[in-house]
Amino acid sequence: MLVVDDDPEVAWLLSRYLGEHGFKVSIAADGNALRAVMDKSTVDAILLDLGLPGEDGLNLIRELRSRWQGSLIIVSGRGESVDQVVGLELGADDYVSKPFDLRELLARIRSVLRRVPASPPPPSVASTGFEFAGLRLELFSRRLIGRDGCDIELTTGEFELLVALLRRPNHVLSRDQLMTAIHGRQAGPFDRAIDMQVGRLRRKMDAAGQPQLIKSVRGAGYLFAAQTRPF
Repeated sequence: MLVVDDDPEVAWLLSRYLGEHGFKVSIAADGNALRAVMDKSTVDAILLDLGLPGEDGLNLIRELRSRWQGSLIIVSGRGESVDQVVGLELGADDYVSKPFDLRELLARIRSVLRRVPASPPPPSVASTGFEFAGLRLELFSRRLIGRDGCDIELTTGEFELLVALLRRPNHVLSRDQLMTAIHGRQAGPFDRAIDMQVGRLRRKMDAAGQPQLIKSVRGAGYLFAAQTRPF
């Protein structure tokens, strides 16, 4: 876990609290320090403040997503809705506004970091992936493989969204159902996180030659319009 925040008190508080809950935490005060940490070690998740000195956090998200697909949560005092929308559109998995409740932040982190257990169940008990429309999603390796055999990179939120849709193909799922499946919470009246993630996932499906797999159902939610085969 990497905490990127130029406020030393906030960074120390997060480092201590998350450390007490089993996380190994590194701290970076700006974009250069973030790059230095990532060059030297493997980072699974980042808590990123947007208001960093000398460099805008949104630009950092764009740079990160061009080469890194780990879990990314914005933790920022910039509470304007446009920052939230742009941050999620660029690839953040969640957005937490300052001041925040530590317990809620921990719950958000754990939700984003959800992983399939390391010891997979027998095939007869649970599927290990899905095949659909010429694509293949492997749950344990968290890989989406295209028709050409190449990986299609997904963020944590995009992966969880796709899994939720694949588990109930040709059924309408509400935003609350999808938000609960991905983030462990219901969507608020102005929460566009699901819409942003659906938009990003749609574009990746389009690029893979499978447009219109995710359909909008007006006033109800989203529907995955394809037959799926668990394996």
